[in-house]
Amino acid sequence: MAKINQTAIFNLLIICLLLSSSCIQISYSSKSPGVARKDDIPFIKCQVCEKLAKQLYEQVRDKQANISPKKISEYEVIEISENVCNLKKLEADWILKIDIVEQGDRLELVEQDSEGQCGSECKTIERACQEVIGYYDTDVAEYIYKKKPTMSSLVNFLCKDLTEACSTKPPPVPKGREPGEPFVAKSAKEAEMEKMLKSMEGMPGAPGMKMYSREELMSGKGFKDEDADDDDEDEPSIPSNLGKILREKERSKKMDWKQKITKGIKDVHEATKKHATKMAFRLQKWWKAKKASYTQKKSKSAKVEL
Repeated sequence: MAKINQTAIFNLLIICLLLSSSCIQISYSSKSPGVARKDDIPFIKCQVCEKLAKQLYEQVRDKQANISPKKISEYEVIEISENVCNLKKLEADWILKIDIVEQGDRLELVEQDSEGQCGSECKTIERACQEVIGYYDTDVAEYIYKKKPTMSSLVNFLCKDLTEACSTKPPPVPKGREPGEPFVAKSAKEAEMEKMLKSMEGMPGAPGMKMYSREELMSGKGFKDEDADDDDEDEPSIPSNLGKILREKERSKKMDWKQKITKGIKDVHEATKKHATKMAFRLQKWWKAKKASYTQKKSKSAKVEL
């Protein structure tokens, strides 16, 4: 029998707990992710920029409200601006609610009531968002933190002054454009589970964690068969206390296990991210000062020569 690696065992335990506790059928990995349609980006770039500015404004405002009376730090604003265009992060969940609709010779971004399955349209919006903010994420964060602009001021700064995403009118959509996939809404439970997975992404104690659909679980897809050529006499390396672990988990049903696990791992994750963001911010400040000093010296030397 083929050996089962530790990651597979960890995944199996988590899946068993989730399914037995909430009876949720998850299709997180049931479809391959879509590919961004780069040709569509010029038609939606301005609209994406406007929605991006709105999200930055609202997420910073909500963060401040959640930690009040404590004042939001510049590092926390930078963290939002760095994650808002990354679908692997919770800050980019707003992208999942947008449908790209063709109206005449234009593409319109229509916001839906619930999150949808992420296909090519979702990936296209993410790509357009990343092209807009580019390397300006810290500049935008600094502007929001220091200037505390209104939403309209932020839209003008980001989409016209800083990036010029809305400086020109978008071109007309060609008549032969292939329509995108229809918007397919997720169930509330599926959306909640994916949010939890995103919050645990890359955290210590959850290596390579994935969720699989019921069909994939039944077919065994997603579990690596690293020793498929081994003899059938090989015994699986399943820990002998697996039954005890599952029984202990069952007895602790009354505890809010999901909250407990998420909070513990999230605290470590947040501390690590804050430190990394802080160091990146300091490095950028140092480089800006160095560059300004060099420019000033160069200007003075030019005057002396004259």
